[in-house]
Amino acid sequence: MALDYLIVIPARFSSSRFPGKPLVDIEGKSMIRRVWEKCEEIASDTNIIIATDDKRIEDHCSDNKMRVVRTSSECLTGTDRVAEVSKIYPANFYVNVQGDEPLIEPNDIKLVIDAFLKNPSCCFCGMTEIVREQDFYNSNIPKVVTDESNKLLYISRAPIPTTKDSKFLAAKRQVCIYGFTEESLNEYGPNSKKTHNENIEDIEILRLLEKGYEIRMVDVSGSSIAVDTPEDLERVRNHINGL
Repeated sequence: MALDYLIVIPARFSSSRFPGKPLVDIEGKSMIRRVWEKCEEIASDTNIIIATDDKRIEDHCSDNKMRVVRTSSECLTGTDRVAEVSKIYPANFYVNVQGDEPLIEPNDIKLVIDAFLKNPSCCFCGMTEIVREQDFYNSNIPKVVTDESNKLLYISRAPIPTTKDSKFLAAKRQVCIYGFTEESLNEYGPNSKKTHNENIEDIEILRLLEKGYEIRMVDVSGSSIAVDTPEDLERVRNHINGL
């Protein structure tokens, strides 16, 4: 019997900017453990699974009683890994929570799940206001542009929307909580190919946008910090320690 939803946490060891980050210690707990515990605050263990292509991560999860599944090393993105999981574990809806977001707010995950339950034909993604101007110009942070109903129009690493003289006025950034219908995940998987803009921007949700799927953005908190670099990790540690 299919679950109402399944939270999938993709985790890979071979990151170009920060190898091994899912297993890095953050004040006594691994990063992947912290993400798992955040998900546990709003979902039962049967609704959460970690997907990895690395034996070190798989062993760590098993040793710490976190449900884990081994996926193909051919997956190009985390969502390709989620798509592979969807062929093994049936659910009405799949939530992709990134394995490098140890400060993810549990209620933000719930907001994406609730949005799907109200509109089960759409895909969803989190977003929040950009507060710091430096984040607007940071290419590591995808910026989103929506219509008045929060339907995604485009998402880019470029600073958008901007004025004619490239000034920052107001913008929103992506928060990496994705919600996928089972049908939409057919566009992903170990043997899939990136679309044109997805390949340029290196933003996986662009694949669905380019293929004509409707993506609704959900306003969530801006509390999470994605760990892409060792410097991001220090920001997370400082936050945990109240610095």
